[in-house]
Amino acid sequence: MPSNTSSGSSAPSLQDTHQSSVALIARQAIVNAQQAVIGYELFNRSRTGPTHTAATDVALVFTALSHAGTEELVGKKLIFVNCTHESLTGGHLELVDPEKVVLEIPPLGHVATEEVTTRLPILMALRERGFHLAFNHTVLQSTYASWLPLADYIKLDLSALAPDQLAVLISYANRHSEADLIAEKVETAQQYDMASSKGIQMFQGYWFARPSVVQAKLVTPSQASILELINLVRKQASTDAIEDVLKKDAGLAFNLMRLINSSGFGLTREITSFRQAVMLMGLKKLFRWAALLLTTSRTGGPPSSVGQTAVVRGRLMELLALESQPQEEADEAFVVGIFSLLDAMLGMPMPAALELLSVPDAVSAALLRREGYLGNLLTLAEACESSDDDAFNRAAGTVHLSSQQINGAHLQALAWADHIDG
Repeated sequence: MPSNTSSGSSAPSLQDTHQSSVALIARQAIVNAQQAVIGYELFNRSRTGPTHTAATDVALVFTALSHAGTEELVGKKLIFVNCTHESLTGGHLELVDPEKVVLEIPPLGHVATEEVTTRLPILMALRERGFHLAFNHTVLQSTYASWLPLADYIKLDLSALAPDQLAVLISYANRHSEADLIAEKVETAQQYDMASSKGIQMFQGYWFARPSVVQAKLVTPSQASILELINLVRKQASTDAIEDVLKKDAGLAFNLMRLINSSGFGLTREITSFRQAVMLMGLKKLFRWAALLLTTSRTGGPPSSVGQTAVVRGRLMELLALESQPQEEADEAFVVGIFSLLDAMLGMPMPAALELLSVPDAVSAALLRREGYLGNLLTLAEACESSDDDAFNRAAGTVHLSSQQINGAHLQALAWADHIDG
C-alpha cells in the first residue's frame, strides 16, 4: 500500500494538523464503605481564574462528554459536577443522561433567605428530569428547609466540622432527609474511623485518592462548519442537508459520533451512521450541542489539511461505492474515509482511536487492516493522493473500476469538499 504522505500527496504530517487540543480535567474518586468507587467528582483544571463560573461549568461537562483520550474519564460511574446556580439552566444539561450526573448545588450565601424560594422550581425541575442533587451541610439549616427533600447526597466537610458538630448534623440529616451522606476531605485514618463510626457510608478525600489529572484530548471542528450547522438546525432543514454539513468536517463528524455513543449520553444502542445520529439526537439537542461546540472551538481558520483530506477521502469512497453497491454500503465507505486519518487528528494509534467510536466490523477491518471491499476502496483512495501509478492501477483493479470512473469521482469529491455551503 502506498504511503499517503508520498510526493504529490495532499495528506500532511502530524505537525501540520493543529486540529486537536487538550483540556485538563481532574477527577477524585468517591467510595463506599467497602472502598469501591461509586463516582468521580470532576474539576476543571484548564480554567485561568481561581473560581468557577457558569462558563467553566459548561466547558467541564462538555469536555467530559467529548473527551477523546484512551482512558475513559468516568466509565459507568456517577459524575459529580460542581455547579453555579446560573449554569443549572444551561443547555449543556440537555446533552447528558440525568441518571449519570450528580449536580453539586452551592449555598446562596447572604442572599439565601430571598433566593431559596426563587431557586426551588429550578431544582425541582432538575430532579424531575432525573438528575441527582448534592448539597453541602448548609442545606441542613432552617433557611434551606424547602431544598432538603430534594437532596440525594449531603457532603459533610471534615476539615470544617468538629466531631460534635458532625454527630449533630448526621443525626438531623438521617431524621429529616433521605439523602446519602458523604464525608469529604477525609485525610487521615482517624477521620475515616470517626466518620464511619457515626454511620457515614460514603467517603471522599486524600486518604482514599488524590485528584488525578486527565489530559482530555478534543478534536475541534472549524467554526464555519459549526455556524452552518446551527443555521440549518434553526431553519429546521432536512436530515440530508444537516448530514451533508457533518460529512464535510471531520472534526464535527468525530465529535458527534463520540458524544452520541458515550456512556454519558445514555443510549442503549450503538449509532454507526451520521443519518442515524441526526435523527436520534433531534433538532433541539443538535442545536444545543452545536452552540456549545462553537463556544469551545478555536477561532477562525479553515479546516486543517488533515481534516480536509479525510473529507475528500470519505466522499470519494462513497461515490465509488455507489457505482456498484447499495446506499448502506456507500454510507459505510464514507465513514471509513473520513475516519481514516483519525490517528493523525488525535495523535494516537488507530486501534486506540477506534476504541473511542462505535463502528461496524467491516469499517474497523478496513481501517485497521485494509481488509474487505471497504479496505480495497481505502487503498484506492490513498493511491489517488499519491503519484504512484503502479499502486493506483493495482488498487483500481481490485475494485474493478476504470481510471475514468475513479478520476471523475475524485474530481467530484474535491469539488464537494471545497464548497462547504454547497
